[in-house]
Amino acid sequence: MTLVETHPRKAARPSSGAESLRPSGPHVWADMTVEVALSVLDSSRAGRLLLCDEDGRCTGTVSRAELSAARDSARYTDRTQLRDIVHSSGPSLSL
Repeated sequence: MTLVETHPRKAARPSSGAESLRPSGPHVWADMTVEVALSVLDSSRAGRLLLCDEDGRCTGTVSRAELSAARDSARYTDRTQLRDIVHSSGPSLSL
């Protein structure tokens, strides 16, 4: 039996410099709760989550230590959102 390729492979395209500047890792939005963000972080096995605004621009990062500290604080409720605990870390990176 002869194998037939039913879906031709796409030719590899050269990578642009802009692609290498894009931050990698799981992207989350500011309205996500701390508990959900911790679940995303656990399932992705990443060290940090990239925080994005409504326009898809990266506005900061959040680590497991920051999420855990927020969850363990006296001000924490199950409705605490990432925007309540994360401060912007400089200019945003457009994705």
